Amino acid sequence: MADYKVSRSGVVLEYEATLQGNAWIMEQLKTGEVEISQVFTFISDDLIEKPTQDEIDDDSPFTYRFRLASAGASHYLIAGRKLGIDQDVLIAKSGVEWRRKLFVAERNISIFKRISKLIPDAEEILIGGKRDDAIPIEVFEDLIAQFPNTYELNRYAEARVTNIIGEYIEPKRDFRAQYEVYLSKRKSPRSDVPLQAKELLTTEIEKFQLVRDTLKAWLKAGDKSEDEWQKQLLAILPLIFPKYIAVIEKLPIEDRYTTKGKVIHRQIDIALVDVGGNIDVIEIKKPEQNILLRKTRYRDNYVPTGILSGTIMQAEKYLFHLSKGGRASEDKLTEKYKTVLPPKLEIRITNPKAMCILGRDRKDNGHDAFDEGQRADLEVIKRKYTNMIDIITYDDLLRRLDNIIASLKRRKNHGLDDTGR
Repeated sequence: MADYKVSRSGVVLEYEATLQGNAWIMEQLKTGEVEISQVFTFISDDLIEKPTQDEIDDDSPFTYRFRLASAGASHYLIAGRKLGIDQDVLIAKSGVEWRRKLFVAERNISIFKRISKLIPDAEEILIGGKRDDAIPIEVFEDLIAQFPNTYELNRYAEARVTNIIGEYIEPKRDFRAQYEVYLSKRKSPRSDVPLQAKELLTTEIEKFQLVRDTLKAWLKAGDKSEDEWQKQLLAILPLIFPKYIAVIEKLPIEDRYTTKGKVIHRQIDIALVDVGGNIDVIEIKKPEQNILLRKTRYRDNYVPTGILSGTIMQAEKYLFHLSKGGRASEDKLTEKYKTVLPPKLEIRITNPKAMCILGRDRKDNGHDAFDEGQRADLEVIKRKYTNMIDIITYDDLLRRLDNIIASLKRRKNHGLDDTGR
């Protein structure tokens, strides 16, 4: 937990390591630098007072105090290296509230790193004050309020920053032009009036088309490791399944059943949190052919491969151990991941489900990979587990996106609401 202490001499960042103990900060400082609150980078000389070895070893939290900014005549100065940028940052002494949102937007995006991309390395980033090249405080606050949310793409984020502060500094790259290329298919120009339904639907269609085309390009590009597929798919999954608002990797669970009288600490590779705080599990495997059904039949039936059976079993065990955690586990997870959750949202373990994404049911040329009997048996397998596990192929994802796009286009062209009227 970070707090800012502002005084005449400067600004001190106070950080309390509440979850991982005290030792990791000093260990990283010994080897070079440490990242604090996902945006600040400090070295050992920035630390005002070092903890004793007893304080490091103690389980009780220790408050680290880092020199964040020094005071000048009218501004506080933050060295660029502390924000991971080439330019120093000057913030007016009056009119600015020091808080996390001053530096970090949603998705843990560093605001000053975005601004840094727009201006030459030798120049300073000036917030407030009377200089002509300063960004007015009210404009900077407006930037914070309008900064892109989780569902907006990086090019849109950079374009919005340029739109808001471009008249106060000279951008070294034209991000607006890059974004206009992406929006080149738009038919209706921007205006000062609120967006109409068709404009909103157009934006949604473009978003899902971009996601679909991106997924198709990944599938066409060739083989990747399972870890690469997980990282890439997680980047677009909240767009395909918008009910999920947070992705948690390496979620800890306790296994009290494998060995009697012993607690084994395990990790769920990836968990998802929905808008109500309910947690689900996701297993992501590579989009390989021939990993869903065995080639040989058992008593005239097509049965799952070892990979599919193993994936289902792994998901079932995750759900079993997760469900046994109870309210104590909910509270512990809520506290551990509160920085990635919306304010006041609590994690709930209520009949969690799993999503298993793996395999292909179509060939690279677009033809069916299965005959009629195989498709029927695969559907039987899917429905067998549907009460707790959704088995989804990569082609299922593409079909889902195609259906979403078709529905949005129909509503846009015919002015229909969700009921078809």
